[in-house]
Amino acid sequence: MSTTPASLHELEPDVAESTGSGGPLRFLIDLFHNATEGSLTYWAWLVVLFAVMLVGVNAWAHQVANGLVVTEMNDHVAWGLYLGNFTYCVGLAAGAVMVVIPTYLYRNEAMHKVVIVGEILAISAICACILFVTVDVGRVDRFWHLVPVMGETNFPISLLNWDVIALWGYMALNAAMVLYVLYERYHGRQPSKRVVVPLAMISIVWAVSIHIVTAFLYSGMGARPFWNHAILAPRFIASAFITGPAFLLLTFEALRRFGGVQVAEGPSRTLLKILRVTVLINLFFLGSEIFTVFYTGGEHADSARYLFFGLHGASALVPGIWTAIALNVVAAAVFLFADPSKHGRWIAAAASFTLVGVWFEKGMGLLVPGFIPSTLHEVVEYLPNALEWRVTAGIWALCLILFTIGLKVAFAVLSGELRAPAGPRRS
Repeated sequence: MSTTPASLHELEPDVAESTGSGGPLRFLIDLFHNATEGSLTYWAWLVVLFAVMLVGVNAWAHQVANGLVVTEMNDHVAWGLYLGNFTYCVGLAAGAVMVVIPTYLYRNEAMHKVVIVGEILAISAICACILFVTVDVGRVDRFWHLVPVMGETNFPISLLNWDVIALWGYMALNAAMVLYVLYERYHGRQPSKRVVVPLAMISIVWAVSIHIVTAFLYSGMGARPFWNHAILAPRFIASAFITGPAFLLLTFEALRRFGGVQVAEGPSRTLLKILRVTVLINLFFLGSEIFTVFYTGGEHADSARYLFFGLHGASALVPGIWTAIALNVVAAAVFLFADPSKHGRWIAAAASFTLVGVWFEKGMGLLVPGFIPSTLHEVVEYLPNALEWRVTAGIWALCLILFTIGLKVAFAVLSGELRAPAGPRRS
């Protein structure tokens, strides 16, 4: 049994009404069985990810037993690597909608064949968001406060509660769409547009909202002038529309090289067109903030001075932010001039560059300077320790496992490899 179809063109074959007899339970069982069957490459990849995940679980167990004191976060810098990755993953989840917009708003047939990849990415990224918040909370018994209905959410006063509702709602939307489409195709039926299109339209608006609400969490904190910019929310959206397409480009390249899937050039060309615009917009927004902060001056610019040039001898983040800017500039140049049919490796490298660049810019480069200097003008630096890196790596590994298995079973269903068992013939 093959693990993936030979081409993504095969993900949308003509289907006729089926007399398949598999119910929801049989559907889930068949998905599970398919996920446990695969090539040596598939299992080697999962074993590596599982090993990294176990390292992260061990580190998190140590953190739970001893408290957040084992991290490098402190009274001055209360948010660190965990919430930096949370912010980045929110953008990754929102950016995945960039395959939904061309598919359902502009009826791009080429994107229609890979739209489910973006939806699975969104689900995996939201799982990462929830896990990063969980490990940052500290005590596990406090997590239930973040669950809608169950927790004391202080709705609608709390912006954090708006963010939690947006994240859980977005994950539910994408999960419902993926399961519905796969269940219908499992039975040999075309998904109803009356179900899929409304869900897609709602998900487009919801995807933008999750990143806007996250940006408002920061810009609404009056005591942190580094975040008090009206342009912060548009900058978040621009960076989200970089990370989603860039990650999907890398996914398509990995499928070509290691998954035996021949991905058509159409989706890659569309994503490349998006990146050519969004990378430049992101750099423009960053330049606008830099000009505003440094041209006007004042003590409120101290956080930006710390980030870009260092402050009072403290300069731990300076190499990182300039490297991130350089990576984004190089990626923008490659995206502008590269041809997907000739420069696939260059485009993949540029996608990697911009993913790393935006990760630092929206993670450590956004959160940490907001706390430096403190409200008492003290400079206390923060850099994550080995335990925080292990926990972070474990969460990323778990979500890549979900993404990999999601693609595996989705391709099997959409290609017709996995179908409902035939029911009794009608006389």
